[in-house]
Amino acid sequence: MIVQTAPPSSPHFVIEQTDHARVSGQIARAFGNENFGSPIPTELVIYTAEHHDEGWVSIDALREQSPVTGLPHHLTQTPLPYLLITSKGSPDFNEQHHAYCGLLSSMHTYGLFNGRYGLSDFIFIDRVPSEHKHAMLKMLGQELERQALLKRQLPAPWVAEENLFANYKLLQFFDTLSLYFQLSHPQDRTSTTFKNVPDGRWHDLTLTIEPTPDGTYTLSPWPFSMPELTLTTEGRYLTPQPEGTDFKKIFEDTPKQSQHYRLVKRDA
Repeated sequence: MIVQTAPPSSPHFVIEQTDHARVSGQIARAFGNENFGSPIPTELVIYTAEHHDEGWVSIDALREQSPVTGLPHHLTQTPLPYLLITSKGSPDFNEQHHAYCGLLSSMHTYGLFNGRYGLSDFIFIDRVPSEHKHAMLKMLGQELERQALLKRQLPAPWVAEENLFANYKLLQFFDTLSLYFQLSHPQDRTSTTFKNVPDGRWHDLTLTIEPTPDGTYTLSPWPFSMPELTLTTEGRYLTPQPEGTDFKKIFEDTPKQSQHYRLVKRDA
């Protein structure tokens, strides 16, 4: 799950991974205009963005409480054995929908452990403790085998390296833009850049998001098909609970609420 930061003494907004991914799908569906080409195959890329974390369903359903925070395990503090399940489960789910979705989802899994294929300096697999590393490397090797198999099933233009990697980079943008809002409460959000965003014309651009005093956000250059875009995330407001609490019951008895994030095209 994602445990959003919160002001002192305030509840945290807790987001299940599938709800996080739905926001990535909202971004993907809005992406594209005269300056940014829509990904091809469009609907399959959107589907993958919407479901790229589907492997988390069984883990999030545990409603497990972190002994450190008294809240659910935050994304980056998830026990490593669970990551074996989620990392394989998401490509499994997407492959059932379409081979291309499985391929893109598998690349997402592999990239998270390996510096997003060179787009990031953070190499997660290098930081995995030795007692878990063999299992992780085996899983990642199986994902490479999956990718090779799926590529043979798909049209050549779809799996041409430039085309496929452009869609991978778009998926990372959809993912990280949704995380920009979901990881931090409004007072913690600052100006941030998103690098390596393909424009559909073989150029990668850097996009900058900035909060404004009226509570909206600008994104420049503007990549969407409409001049304003409101994103909606569902989650639950929770406070830390003492160890021994029936945390699962508290979680499930807490109704979902929504947060809304409004992006507005800056005047030229």
